[in-house]
Amino acid sequence: MQDGVPTGLAATIGDVEPRDLFEILVRENADMVRAYLLCHVRDPATVEDLLQEAFLTAWRILDRYDRQLPFGPWVRGIAAKLLLNHRRKMGRSKVWFCDEESMHVMEEAFCKLQTLKGDTFDEKLDHLRVCLEKLNAVQRDAIRMHYEHGLQCKEIATRTGTGFEAVKKHLQRGRAALLRCMEARAVASGAPS
Repeated sequence: MQDGVPTGLAATIGDVEPRDLFEILVRENADMVRAYLLCHVRDPATVEDLLQEAFLTAWRILDRYDRQLPFGPWVRGIAAKLLLNHRRKMGRSKVWFCDEESMHVMEEAFCKLQTLKGDTFDEKLDHLRVCLEKLNAVQRDAIRMHYEHGLQCKEIATRTGTGFEAVKKHLQRGRAALLRCMEARAVASGAPS
C-alpha cells in the first residue's frame, strides 16, 4: 500500500482514482454480497456489519486481487470467511447460519446469477422474480414468507393453517422449481451452465 492506496490498484484505467474505482466496484457488488450474507444470517444488523467488514477487508488487501477474475466472487469469498469466523465466535446462538457445504452451493448459485443478462444485481434478480411468479400460489407464498419475512416452517404452518410437513414440502418443491426456471433462463440468455 502506498499513500493509503493499494498497490494493485495504483495503475488504473485512464484518470480514474483508485478510491473512485473501488467505490464503483462496491456499488456494483454490495447488493449481491448483502443477499449472499442474508442467505446465511437472519439478523440484518449482523449482515450489515459483515458487509462493511468485507469491503473494508477487500480495500485493505486489494493488492492480492487478480484483476483477470471477476470482483464479485472474490469479495463474496472474503464475506464467507468473515461469516465463518463470526459463526465460530457466536457458537450456538439464535442467529441462523448455514453449514460450509450450503455456503459452497450458495456461492455456485450466485456465480450463475452473475452470468445472467443485466447490468445491475437488481436487473439480474428480475430473472428470479419472473421465476417466482411462475410458481403455484402455495409454493410462492411459502417461499415469500420464509425468505422475505424470515418465518420458520412452524410459523408458516400456523399462519396458513397448513401442516408443518406440508409447508416443508411446499418450500422444497418451490426451491426446486425456482432452480429449474433459473437454469433455463441462464441457458436462454447464453450464460454458461
